[in-house]
Amino acid sequence: MEKKSLNIESRLAQIGSVQEPVTGAVTFPIYQATAYRHPKLGQSTGFDYSRTKNPTRSVLEEACAELESGDAGFACSSGMAALQTIFALFGQGDHLIVSLDLYGGTYRLLERIMAKFGVSATYVDTNDLDALEGSRRPNTKAVFIETPTNPLMMITDLEAVCTWARHHQLISIVDNTLLTPYFQRPIELGADIVIHSATKYLGGHNDVLAGIIVTKGKELSEEMAFLHNSIGAVLSPSDSYQLMRGMKTLALRMDAHERNATAVATFLTTHPAIENVYYPALPDHPGHEIQNRQSSGNTGIFSFKVKDARYVEPVLRHVKLIAFAESLGGVESLMTYPAVQTHADIPLEIREAIGVDDRLLRFSVGIEHVDDLIADLDAALGAAIAEVEGSAGE
Repeated sequence: MEKKSLNIESRLAQIGSVQEPVTGAVTFPIYQATAYRHPKLGQSTGFDYSRTKNPTRSVLEEACAELESGDAGFACSSGMAALQTIFALFGQGDHLIVSLDLYGGTYRLLERIMAKFGVSATYVDTNDLDALEGSRRPNTKAVFIETPTNPLMMITDLEAVCTWARHHQLISIVDNTLLTPYFQRPIELGADIVIHSATKYLGGHNDVLAGIIVTKGKELSEEMAFLHNSIGAVLSPSDSYQLMRGMKTLALRMDAHERNATAVATFLTTHPAIENVYYPALPDHPGHEIQNRQSSGNTGIFSFKVKDARYVEPVLRHVKLIAFAESLGGVESLMTYPAVQTHADIPLEIREAIGVDDRLLRFSVGIEHVDDLIADLDAALGAAIAEVEGSAGE
């Protein structure tokens, strides 16, 4: 049966299976070799040096490209390494248009590193075509989109923006970390490049650091292959194996993440300590309709704003099942305080202008039983209210 004709659940479960020709091993092995014997002068097995190509990494890369409907995949040593490799497409005098609500590490890379090489960026609401057009310059080369954004879960109409980008001969780059190809495939909506922090949902167990790039088009894929090899921020064979193993259960995990996140977010919408909940699955989310149109499901992460900033510290102190920790996308539930952790490198005035203030918490909902998660969160919020009201009465 052709792989493309299989449902995505089957394609995920079969990553690396029946691809080892010598022994027939169902699980593809880890090839630790960095050097490969040439049959004779001028001939190659297809593997010459492990930075350029490694058998274990190649199986992972081919799987990622196929899942994202791309032409080539590139596995990198981290999500930031993947970003750096993509941004190496651009040089002195080039300009990028970037999502306004943005992961702090991406902002840091653009403003503190790429700026040194003469690459500039303008941050806009990428769902606003007028804002995109108003930001476009003669030297604009690409548009970089997070959707949903991290942490405010803003949604961009990918088909509309990618059509606009193609009309102006701009490269469209989409960070698909939060939805994964299980729920959303940007290349099918017109994107040229997809990027993942594979540390998150693709790996899924908070135990592997990795980044994935998928490209569409022969010329762009060849250029990315050159940059990937030349920069050398490639994923190790062991981590490639670990990532493939995690991806085999992606469908099961994403369904569980979505189910739990929807229930917890709905619970928080009526909690007396909560002012806002930012989650596209909720019917009143401004991007709800677009999200439903371009994606088959929702991520397991959302953010919420407490009514009083004084609630934040006791909530983080009192959660027990939920860990106060950075990162997201693992089977364990994690809660993060973006203003001082993931988005600390974004200037205060920019954070506050978009709503990443001292009352915002980000919740990566794991696959624990949802009743236990709600009970833990409810108890922590109740303790926070009691502490704040108690101190106010003293």
